[in-house]
Amino acid sequence: NDKCPTSPGAQKIVSNSKRWTKALCHTQNPPKCGDPFNKWLQRKPVTVWSTSHSAFACLKICAPPHKPANGEVTITSLQPPGEAFFFCLTGYQIQGPSSLTCRNATTPYWSGREPKCLASCGGMIKNATLGRIVSPGFPGNYSNNLTCHWVLEAPEDHWLHVHFEKVALSEDDDRLLIKNGNNIDSPVVYDSYEVEYLPNEGVVSTGRHLFVEFTTDSSGTCTGAAIRYEAFTQGTCYQPFVKYGNYSSSEPSYAVGTVVEFSCNPGYTLEQGSVIIECIEPKSPQWNETEPACRAVCSGEITDSAGVVLSPNWPEAYDKGQDCIWGIHVEEDKRIMLDVQMLHLGQNDMLTFYDGDDLTANILGQYSGSLPRFKLYTSMGDITIQFQSDPATNIYGYNNGFVVHFFEVPRNDTCSELPEITNGWKSTSHPNLIHGTVVTYQCYPGYRLVGSEVLMCQWDLTWSGDVPICEKVMACPDPGTVEHSRRVVSGVRYTVGSKVQYICNKGYALSGSGVLTCYNRDTSDPKWSSRPPKCAPEKYEPCRNPGAPTTGVQSSEKSYYQAGESLSFSCRNGYEVQGEATIRCIPGHPSHWSGAPPACRGMEQTRDVLAAGTINHVD
Repeated sequence: NDKCPTSPGAQKIVSNSKRWTKALCHTQNPPKCGDPFNKWLQRKPVTVWSTSHSAFACLKICAPPHKPANGEVTITSLQPPGEAFFFCLTGYQIQGPSSLTCRNATTPYWSGREPKCLASCGGMIKNATLGRIVSPGFPGNYSNNLTCHWVLEAPEDHWLHVHFEKVALSEDDDRLLIKNGNNIDSPVVYDSYEVEYLPNEGVVSTGRHLFVEFTTDSSGTCTGAAIRYEAFTQGTCYQPFVKYGNYSSSEPSYAVGTVVEFSCNPGYTLEQGSVIIECIEPKSPQWNETEPACRAVCSGEITDSAGVVLSPNWPEAYDKGQDCIWGIHVEEDKRIMLDVQMLHLGQNDMLTFYDGDDLTANILGQYSGSLPRFKLYTSMGDITIQFQSDPATNIYGYNNGFVVHFFEVPRNDTCSELPEITNGWKSTSHPNLIHGTVVTYQCYPGYRLVGSEVLMCQWDLTWSGDVPICEKVMACPDPGTVEHSRRVVSGVRYTVGSKVQYICNKGYALSGSGVLTCYNRDTSDPKWSSRPPKCAPEKYEPCRNPGAPTTGVQSSEKSYYQAGESLSFSCRNGYEVQGEATIRCIPGHPSHWSGAPPACRGMEQTRDVLAAGTINHVD
């Protein structure tokens, strides 16, 4: 099916198997495919030339692979023979296959186990131009009884510089050493035992090599160490670095006279050091100031039209006992949209949003614990954010805290316009889509609504749900049961072509069609071929009056008696009934009496007969 070059409704003649067929240009919506493996090929409606078949298909796919911790994954396709490629962040080595292939179209599966990205305990790093060393387990805790040695070897005529990203060791005998050479006996230039604070300027070698030693004892553990190394030529300054930030340089080789200016990523603030540094001293080049640090701080006043508010120390854990307040202020005729992308707090920690410029404003929301991504809207151009952490409890680990993106948005009082739906229409309770407006969706005959029929513009100017779709109805409604009968159904869920047969119980006759067929209609819903029948008690022909015996009478005198009706006889005084005193009209075609009417005999006559019978018996 190729996409239509014209608008829906156009027609063309196509050749198919030596036949000419008229194709209609129309819009198709993607089908719903089951999870976890059935997915549709195209996720948006497309306009296609089609004679009958759909432009969509549900195909089996491999389950999306997980991104490894401290790594990334890229996927060419989830359908066989698609591939997934895995990469590790600087400082980590891949453990397992670096790529996997999706196999078997019938039941797709990946060709192997997903790899991991792990930090090694030591190693020889040749041609060390730019890279990173992290302790095993970083950013989680390292294990006990480790002895790790790394040897860094720069290219010829290069020296090495080390930046300290993080060093967090247990207060026991855990230790980080950096030595100016290529072996364990080289002179020490950094010893975690001997320093209380990390040197902001880092460590510089006097040759091609640095030796890094990391040891832990049998007790206690912590995050460990992450150091960044870069090689530089003699006669230049080393390459600057600022974690969670960036810089611009007047000269890419960092020769004497180069000026570097630093900036922080959104949500971070420059601390310590200088924003601008210069490479000086031609005989022994060095930076005139230490590089600054970028840190997510507690509190601040922000007047940018867009930005980020981060929990203190993000992505590392925030400290206990903090009380931070941020004020965000945009243009008076605007308002603020808050996109809370990450929220992982302790149960006793609290993040509060106030709809105004101080803590007396109405509370937009107050949150603790962990929540999925959500959005908030202010009613004006100011918001106050307060974060309070429990003074008694520490939170440990990376990515514990919050990430809040904010944007200046138009200050209006209406929700966004909702789209029309294919094969249906919408009606709106208010033309301006103000708060409280209700939009109702309905489908054309022959289609049914999937999703919410009614959407409301909520207080935060978002709609209460997603826009529904109209699906072609391909089944009849349940025709129901018929009293005094049983039914036999062919087909599933009364789809087009299904049949329902009604069979009456014994003693009941069918009135109407006993078989209903579901058939399709182009302009309306599928319909049953007729109404369900009825099962009424079966009717029989009546019995004629059999007449009364001489000197006898009937209990009721009429020309006809209905099937099942009884008729009794009696005789006048001096006579008695000879035979059945009551007979019944037996149902049938025709109906008939259960016996002949009785006779009436005089009592004297009866005695004579009996006497005659006795005399004859004596003879």
